[in-house]
Amino acid sequence: MIPDDATLRDEGAAFHVERPRGLMIACGALAREILAVTKTRGWDHMDLICLPANLHSHPDRIPEAVRVCVEKHEDRYSEIFVVYADCGTGGKLFDMCNKLGVKMVEGPHCYSFFEGNELFTEQAADEFTAFYLTDFLVRQFDAFVWNMLGLDRHPQLRDMYFGNYEKLVYQAQTNDPALDAKAEACAARLGLAYERRFTGYGDLETTLESWAKD
Repeated sequence: MIPDDATLRDEGAAFHVERPRGLMIACGALAREILAVTKTRGWDHMDLICLPANLHSHPDRIPEAVRVCVEKHEDRYSEIFVVYADCGTGGKLFDMCNKLGVKMVEGPHCYSFFEGNELFTEQAADEFTAFYLTDFLVRQFDAFVWNMLGLDRHPQLRDMYFGNYEKLVYQAQTNDPALDAKAEACAARLGLAYERRFTGYGDLETTLESWAKD
C-alpha cells in the first residue's frame, strides 16, 4: 500500500515511491543494536536519535526527555517511535507516549525484551537472584556498574550491593568471544556464578520489524 503522504516522482514511464521518513528516539544503550537491525535490512527511511544512556540512573527524567525530543522533531517526520521499554519509570513513559501519540517498545526493561517478554516473565520467579548484563553493559561495565556504584573507591561495598544475588546472566546479543570473556570476568569481580545466554535482539528486533512495515 502506498502511504497517503508518499511522494511520487515521475521518472519517464515509471514512478518512484519515496517513503515518508520515520524517526526512532532511543536509549543510547541500544544504538549499536538498533543500527545492526536496521542496516542489515536496508531501512534507510528510518532516522535514529539517541538520548544519553545514563538517563537510566535517573529514570524519572526519561519521560520528560522523550517529550522534549518528540516535540522538537515531530514536524519533520511522518511517524515517531520511542525505543525504550518502561525502564523504571513506573508507567510514566507509557503515559507520556500515549499523550504524544507515539509507539514504544513493550516490556519492563531491555533485559526483558532482549530475552523476549513472554519468556522473561515465565522465568522471573526462578531468576529473582540474577543480575543481568547486555552487550552494552559488558562493554561499559566499569562506567555503568562498577564505578557508578562506587566500587572503584569502596570495593568493600560489593557484598552489600550483590550479596543477595547468586549469578550473573550475560544476555548476549552477538557471538563475540571477547565480550564473553569480559562478561565472565565481570561475574568474578562481583563474586557471582556466571551464565551466558544468547538472546540475539529478541522482541526489539520484532518490534522494529513491525514498525518498518507500517
